[in-house]
Amino acid sequence: MATQAAERHVLITGGAGFVGANLAVALIERHPDWKVTAFDNLYRRGSELNLPRLEAAGVRFVKGDVRELEDLQNLPPIDALVECSAEPSALTGVDGQTSYAFQSNLVGAYHCLELARRDSAQMLFLSTSRVYPVAALAALKLDQTETRFAIAGDQQLAGASPTGITEDFPLEGARTLYGTTKLAAELLITEYAEMFGLQTVINRCGVIAGPWQMGKVDQGVFTYWLMAHHFDLPLSYIGFDGSGRQVRDLLHVDDLIELVNDQLERPDHWNGATANVGGGLDVSLSLSETTELCRELTGRELAISSAGEDRPGDVAVYISDCARLNSLTEWRPQRDARTILSDINEWIEANEAMIRTTLVDA
Repeated sequence: MATQAAERHVLITGGAGFVGANLAVALIERHPDWKVTAFDNLYRRGSELNLPRLEAAGVRFVKGDVRELEDLQNLPPIDALVECSAEPSALTGVDGQTSYAFQSNLVGAYHCLELARRDSAQMLFLSTSRVYPVAALAALKLDQTETRFAIAGDQQLAGASPTGITEDFPLEGARTLYGTTKLAAELLITEYAEMFGLQTVINRCGVIAGPWQMGKVDQGVFTYWLMAHHFDLPLSYIGFDGSGRQVRDLLHVDDLIELVNDQLERPDHWNGATANVGGGLDVSLSLSETTELCRELTGRELAISSAGEDRPGDVAVYISDCARLNSLTEWRPQRDARTILSDINEWIEANEAMIRTTLVDA
């Protein structure tokens, strides 16, 4: 089984990305006796900006691609693998370009499993709330206030309540190419755990946010909203009557890191767990509420337009019900929505020139 001694070699795929790089730096700080390797193909613009951070922290960086089995098999033995690599956009494939998401998210996960099998390494998989079908989520009965939609109390489907969506929510139906490839990877992980005795954990993450996220309109929306306010970029409430009342829960990347660190430290306790991971109802925002917070934090006010119909794969509300996770651990999110946005805003202000050059003016 995976080594649980003091000296461990942890491989983080997608290790130059938002979650991966923050996790790699944090693990070295917490465990100076561990070896941490960040593995990334630097496909996403902005990921190269994390390389100096990784080097300064003492993280070994290897440029490679999870789509290429040989790139992974050339690595030295590992004790744990945290799979953070993905094409994470819910809009991926809408333009007909499906190959990268399929190869990266599903074939890449298979290649990671093969590496974990080679070394009998613990496998932690960052999955997504997008595994839950779009049509079923869109059919939920909703209440509404002036600033947000909310899941109503009277629901016909299992696993849905005002506190959010549980793991019992039905999985039949389409869920975006992103969600489909991640769910298929979850099924592979379950099979490998059964066949080869791998220690595994599957974290179905909602929206993760925080410093060093290279936010885009289709992924990393809370960072993108703050960047738009800081750099005076156009913003629109897309779909859902154009009011900005669509809601997501969010989780500070540092809260996620604390959970993953515990999962790495206690592989026996966490073995076989599949659980929703998010901020839950208490740490959630609508776009309208996000706009107000951005105005307060930046001192800038943008005119937000309303644009078009609902985008493919979009839903009015998603809230992570983390009751299953809470039954496994005393871990709870420690940072509220204002703190998350404030930390992002401070990072933008401190790195304005870098962000403008890489993400705004590019």
